[in-house]
Amino acid sequence: MRFLKIIFFFIAFQMTAQQGGMWIPSLLEGMNEDEMQSLGSKLTAQDIYDVNNSSLKDAIGHFNGGCTSEVISPKGLLLTNHHCGFSQIQSHSSLENDYLRDGFWAMTLEEEIPNDGLFVEFIVRIEDVTDAMLAGVTNEMSPRARQSKIDINRNAVVKATQKEDWQGIKIRPFYKGNAYYLFVTERFEDVRLVGAPPSSIGKFGSDTDNWVWPRHTGDFSMFRIYADKNNRPAKYSKDNVPYKPKHFLPVSLDGIEEGDFTMVFGFPGRTNEYLPAVAIEQITQKVNPSNIAIREAALKVIDANMKADDQIRIQYASKQARIANAWKKWIGENLGIQKSGAIAIKRKFESDFTKALKAKGMETEYGTILPEFSRLYNEFEAVNVKRNNFIEVFFRTNELMQMAFRAFQMEQAIIANPNNLDKAVESFKNRLKRIHKNYNVNVDKGVYQAVMPLYTSTVDASIYDKTAFTDMDSASKLLEGTGDEILEKLNNDAAYQYAKPLIKEFYTKLEPEFQQINTQINALQTKYMTALMKVMPEERYFPDANSTLRVTYGKVNGYAPRDAVYYDPVTYLDGVIEKYVPGDYEFDVPQKLRDLYDAKDYGQYADKNGKLPICFLGTNHTTGGNSGSPAIDAEGNLVGLNFDRVWEGTMSDIYYDPEICRNIMVDLRYVLFIVDKYAGAKRLIDEMKLVHPKKK
Repeated sequence: MRFLKIIFFFIAFQMTAQQGGMWIPSLLEGMNEDEMQSLGSKLTAQDIYDVNNSSLKDAIGHFNGGCTSEVISPKGLLLTNHHCGFSQIQSHSSLENDYLRDGFWAMTLEEEIPNDGLFVEFIVRIEDVTDAMLAGVTNEMSPRARQSKIDINRNAVVKATQKEDWQGIKIRPFYKGNAYYLFVTERFEDVRLVGAPPSSIGKFGSDTDNWVWPRHTGDFSMFRIYADKNNRPAKYSKDNVPYKPKHFLPVSLDGIEEGDFTMVFGFPGRTNEYLPAVAIEQITQKVNPSNIAIREAALKVIDANMKADDQIRIQYASKQARIANAWKKWIGENLGIQKSGAIAIKRKFESDFTKALKAKGMETEYGTILPEFSRLYNEFEAVNVKRNNFIEVFFRTNELMQMAFRAFQMEQAIIANPNNLDKAVESFKNRLKRIHKNYNVNVDKGVYQAVMPLYTSTVDASIYDKTAFTDMDSASKLLEGTGDEILEKLNNDAAYQYAKPLIKEFYTKLEPEFQQINTQINALQTKYMTALMKVMPEERYFPDANSTLRVTYGKVNGYAPRDAVYYDPVTYLDGVIEKYVPGDYEFDVPQKLRDLYDAKDYGQYADKNGKLPICFLGTNHTTGGNSGSPAIDAEGNLVGLNFDRVWEGTMSDIYYDPEICRNIMVDLRYVLFIVDKYAGAKRLIDEMKLVHPKKK
């Protein structure tokens, strides 16, 4: 029996309203459509995904490969999170034009700012290519042979796929490699900054409020897609015109109430919902704590310097946000796993799996899976922790070590092929330029002194006074000359001499050992997924997130994080004023916003009680990549903008619990209020379609 037939066999019987899961939009007919409608949706599966007609999927764009965005006007106006557009806002900021501090609003099309390298990608259609991708693949194949055959099949599938010249193709595995889907895409590369609130609105609460509730953050920014005269993707040109979308989302002025249906449509990045208990135990008790310690040490240094110097604040704003985001997420993930008893629940599930194997006489085929997981993860622990720590130090937190790592890669490229000298040097120099654009040697030295002792006992801060890499001019001179001359100068550099043995250890010991065990774990995970669906077909399975377009649905709901504590699902502008601390980098409030609050000048954006909603909670199953995803109401209108999860619910990447997992969304009425009443950018409001679905 084919894998997908197994899936559809068991999901046909799941008729009760469920919440949780990230579903493929082209496969919503049946169970998912029924579930959504039982939760209050009036949408059909065809309303959401249709190849031949305009549908909701045509308004959903993958924003720069990492976030989600949505088209909200017939002129290609694009909405996403403030933190998703943060690097673009930062790149256009200076001490003279501090768009991070003051915000930015283009009052005409001509004032909209181009962004080099920024793109938005839409899904044209989705095709099931499982049979073609797994043709000739057998259970007896080694992981390497299996992948080789799949790669050959992939080339044939791509070659046979019909598409327009300007369209792209992506093929992604689902259900741990048991199924494959093909995505035909359109990528637009002329995307211009239209508007962003000041960080005191778009990042209100900053690190203190990140991943927690109640939340009062106006986390949004606006861009516009431009196309050529034929409405097709094109590189930036002054001759390009605003894109005319196949579909754009109307915006509801009626907002939400507790119990309302919500659907989040976007590109969730990565989840691991089917890990065994031993894996979750290792992640939360070994890997997370060590990585948390490294990021916490780096943040103490960066935060202190940002508070003391405006120039550093601008330089490090994006980096600080990136480092802090995962740091706090891992803390919440650990809390959620502990509170929910996820590890014990997984063990109980595995016990049921073992009993089902025995009952169905399938122990010979699948009975060794769980013991093998235990053996492999025991071997994996030390190298997994050490490799994660290396990545945190050499990629995520310390930029001098990052430069040394890239220098090592350049050296190896030159040694492997001296003819690649110019290409290797130019590539490395470009990386240095990107780092030095927002680099402060004193901050980075402080970070080094804080994080390096958490990785190795050998620490030497004097390398900062002796290396060429902390200054772009001296680094450029080091890269002049013949290949032999460059490599000689490189190997005489103090920072490189310090880092090179650690980097060599990574390449010769850590990475090979990690990949060797991880390959076995991945192969076993694929087998486990197959076994689960054969042995326990009555269970509910959805594919893990893999940065492809997904639908998740639920309701507006509060939650109880602790004993005797219940959180309402909606926050208001009153809460912003309650949190207001004059001059504080996290909780300052612009004078104009305070004036609008004092006058209760909310225009048409107040709720029926005359209050201005800011954020709301839902039971939608989201993860990284869902940032910027639209929250869509029962009739297909935009009511919110997804941007976060509650702290205890960040565990949903590895275990979803409907009791405590909640996603956090900006209420679109607050977005409209800021654009209109605060920024005075009414031209943007005028091009949207505002609706009153509850007043029909």
